[in-house]
Amino acid sequence: MGINNANATMCSTQRWVVTVLALSLIAYIFISFRSLQFHLDLPSPPVQTLIKKERHQVFSEVSNNEASAIRNSVFHSADIFNRTYAEMEQKFKVYIYPDGDPKTFYQTPRKLTGKYASEGYFFQNIQESRFRTDNPEEAHLFFIPISCHKMRGKGTSYENMTVIVQNYVESLARKYPYWNRTLGADHFFVTCHDVGVRATEGLPFLVKNAIRVVCSPSYDVGYIPHKDVALPQVLQPFALPGGGNDIQNRTILGFWAGHRNSRIRVILARLWENDTELAVSNNRISRAIGELVYQKQFYITKFCICPGGSQVNSARIADSIHYGCVPVILSDYYDLPFNDVLDWRKFALVLRERDVYHLKDNLKSITMEQFTALHTGLVQVQKHFEWHSPPIKYDAFHMVMYDLWLRHYTVKY
Repeated sequence: MGINNANATMCSTQRWVVTVLALSLIAYIFISFRSLQFHLDLPSPPVQTLIKKERHQVFSEVSNNEASAIRNSVFHSADIFNRTYAEMEQKFKVYIYPDGDPKTFYQTPRKLTGKYASEGYFFQNIQESRFRTDNPEEAHLFFIPISCHKMRGKGTSYENMTVIVQNYVESLARKYPYWNRTLGADHFFVTCHDVGVRATEGLPFLVKNAIRVVCSPSYDVGYIPHKDVALPQVLQPFALPGGGNDIQNRTILGFWAGHRNSRIRVILARLWENDTELAVSNNRISRAIGELVYQKQFYITKFCICPGGSQVNSARIADSIHYGCVPVILSDYYDLPFNDVLDWRKFALVLRERDVYHLKDNLKSITMEQFTALHTGLVQVQKHFEWHSPPIKYDAFHMVMYDLWLRHYTVKY
């Protein structure tokens, strides 16, 4: 009898303990959940608060109209671009090495016209922009102001170009502490002509470490997309005003005229030069036919075909954008300018070179609604592919600087 009472008492005690434990667990979970909610509602710690205030201050500098326009545009992430572009304008500083005689190969542009005007404009714009600083200690990046285009104008051979560039960079490394601090990772140089690419290929310490801003950014010749920057090749001044919002005038399906200086161009001309719907010419349109016939063709064409030439790039892409003709990119391994910022699918057709065999079918498969959307996007990006002196907001210079601003975050000291 005593044993039974003892067992009963023990079972009752066990049930009581289990009940208490269960209630305690429920209470703990409830309190923890409320605590989590409470912490989520708390203001950020002081450091985070400062960062948020700073970002809000930077973002608020962009007008409501600009923010709205960008938000509805062709960027991969309009909000990120909006915020970081304003931050760049406020903070970004570049130190230009003062060494080198401007009358030879340094500091100043060769010219601001022709196929390689982009290089000249950058040299000019960086000197006259807000980003330049005379204090190297506050610089985010360092510009190496040597121009292979100027060397080419003076008849310098590739071999001598390589020697001149090497001697110049090594002299900067000896004279200043900044190159050796990062082995050149926070330095950049600019070249649009392919002679610059060829002249620097023999300098691995420069090509592998420094940021290359080049017009011929081909993946298969050592271009590194996350480090280097694609410079848009823009032939300025444009012969005629910009096109756009003129879809009703564009009655020709596709257009290309140029030299057969690459495999893809040879195939393009052979396949389509006699086609009745594609205006494809084996050579450039002769001026004897009429004044600016080549440029005027852009105004009446829906799709302008842009095959790579001796390099992956072509000034025809910027021409197409300027005149409102949707560019059709036919160039493998081409890191398109501002590709990490702009969504090229919203204002261009990006095809593989092997798609040239079905080119007309690809173009005719685009509905009028799709073409209208592409044309609208094209008009939105026109300002990003134009150079000015002095530079203006969102132009080609500022877009290149924005790409450099993004790259400076990857520098490790």
